[in-house]
Amino acid sequence: MIHLKTKEELEIMKQGGDILKSVVSQVIPNIKPGIKTEDIDNEAERLIKKQGALPSFKEVEGYYWTTCLPINEQIVHTPPSKRILKEGDVLSIDIGVYYKGYHTDWATTLIVGQKKDEKHKKFLEVGKSTLKKAIEKAKIGRHLGEISALIQKEIEGNGYFVVKELTGHGIGCKLHEEPYIPGFLDKSVKQTPIMKSGLTMAIEVIYSEGTEEMIYEPGENWSIVTKDGSISACFESTVALSDKKTFILT
Repeated sequence: MIHLKTKEELEIMKQGGDILKSVVSQVIPNIKPGIKTEDIDNEAERLIKKQGALPSFKEVEGYYWTTCLPINEQIVHTPPSKRILKEGDVLSIDIGVYYKGYHTDWATTLIVGQKKDEKHKKFLEVGKSTLKKAIEKAKIGRHLGEISALIQKEIEGNGYFVVKELTGHGIGCKLHEEPYIPGFLDKSVKQTPIMKSGLTMAIEVIYSEGTEEMIYEPGENWSIVTKDGSISACFESTVALSDKKTFILT
């Protein structure tokens, strides 16, 4: 069941999104070669709590960290650790804020340091552009499948692969709510739900350079990696639909 939010709920989520944007703006400039991913996580948690919020991901049973920080072939859900970032690593940063009973979620992928591999730069530019175009499809009266179709067209059209087992999702009182938003179409667009005022969702572009197949990283309970070891990325924003317009919350 899709939970459409009231104006009051949307306002709380907007405030949570502002906190998340503030945290991200302070964390990202300090990401550089030589730091541990657990240092990024600790700083993100400190900044979230400083603004009166809590880390969303710690609300997930069994997950004890504020962020997910996949590197290179790691796709999603990779916990922070003592792993040290190297020049040229492709790092995804996934982070959520829980504020006054509501979640907001956000992710981006970047290349660590000054050495930017041109192949990876293009790969990330496509994902970033795809998320922007997907958000433009998020409008009252349209079908959710329009978002899925757009993501699939952009990613596959550029020679990359949608990781089909991982999807965007509704968001609100729970971090993951209905509806789920695949990055591909498995039915006709008209068979997918129509977007209505009060819908809040985390639109995600999750893809890789070499395969759509994923596996759990050996010896890890959470981290998911590409089956062929190819580079992956994730771009995500929380958006809200109201009678007036679509708001980008994160």
